[in-house]
Amino acid sequence: MKILIQLSRIIVGALFIFSGFVKLVDPIGSQYKFEEYFSEGVLNLEFLIPFALTFSIILIVAEIVLGVALLVGWKAKFTVNSLKIIILLFLFLTWYSAYYNKVTDCGCFGDAIKLKPWETFYKDVVLTVLIFFIGFKIKWIKPIFSKNNNGIIVFLSLLISCGITYYSLAHLPIIDFRAYAIGKSIPEGMEYKDDGEIPPVHDFFLEDAQNDLAPQILKMDKVILVLMSSLEKSEYEAFPEIKKMADVAITKGYTVYGVSASFSDIIQLTKNKFKLPFEILFCDETTLKTMIRANPGIMILNKGTIVEKKNWTDIDDIEL
Repeated sequence: MKILIQLSRIIVGALFIFSGFVKLVDPIGSQYKFEEYFSEGVLNLEFLIPFALTFSIILIVAEIVLGVALLVGWKAKFTVNSLKIIILLFLFLTWYSAYYNKVTDCGCFGDAIKLKPWETFYKDVVLTVLIFFIGFKIKWIKPIFSKNNNGIIVFLSLLISCGITYYSLAHLPIIDFRAYAIGKSIPEGMEYKDDGEIPPVHDFFLEDAQNDLAPQILKMDKVILVLMSSLEKSEYEAFPEIKKMADVAITKGYTVYGVSASFSDIIQLTKNKFKLPFEILFCDETTLKTMIRANPGIMILNKGTIVEKKNWTDIDDIEL
C-alpha cells in the first residue's frame, strides 16, 4: 500500500508540474481558454471574462507549486486538499466540455498535447482517484528534506513560476508549441494529410477589399506582418515605433502589411492617425491570436516560413 501511495504521489505531482509548465510558458493561451469557458453559450459567465488572465495565472502557478509541494512532502494535508479542489474543478469543466461538446479542447496541456474532450475527462477521473487515494493515507506522505528546505523549494517554485509568467507576458512565450512557431512553414502547415485530421494551420487568409492575398504573400522573400488581432484593444503606444520600423524595413526591400480582425473604419482611423506606411489586411481574430500572443506583434516571413516573431515591446531587437 505504501508503495502505491508513493507511486501515486509521483504521478500526480509530475503531471501537475508538467500540465502547469506547458501553460506557464503561454499564459495568454490559457486566458483565451478561460474566456471561451466564460462566454455566452458555454458557462454564460461573461462578467468574469475581464478576469480571465488573472484566473489563468493563479491556476497555472497553483498547479506547479502544489505539484512540487506534493513531491517534496510540504504541508501534505493542505497540499492534497488543495489538489482535490483543483481536480474537482477540472473534472467538472472537462465533463461539461465533453458532454455538451462546448469546448472541444480544454487546454489542459496547453498547445503541447491535444486531447479529445472525453480523453481529457477520463484523464481527470484517473487523477481524481489518485489524489483521493493519497488523501486516504495522508500520513504516509512524509517530507523528503528538512522542514525548512521543503518550504524553500516550494517558495522557489513559486518565484520561478511568477518570473516565467512575467517574461511571457512582457515578451512572447518562451516555448512556442503552436503551428506558427519560428521555423515553421505556413504553407506546409496548411496541407491536408491522409489521416483526415484538420491541418494545424487553417482559417489562414489575408484579405484586402477584394481578394485573399495570402497565396502570393506566402511566396514572397521578405515580408513583415504587423499582427493586430483587435485594434480596439491594441497598445497604441506601439504604433509610433511600428511606423519607424516599417519605414526602415521598406527601404531595405521588405514588403510590410498590417493584419487585423477589426472593422474597416477603425483600421482607417488608426492608419491615418499614426501615418502607417502599409496596407492593413483582414484575418480571423482567433487565427491572429494563435499566430502571436501580442497585440500588436511582429512576424517576419520568408516564402511562407516564419523567421522571426516579436512582441512590439521588443521591436528594437528585430534585425532587418
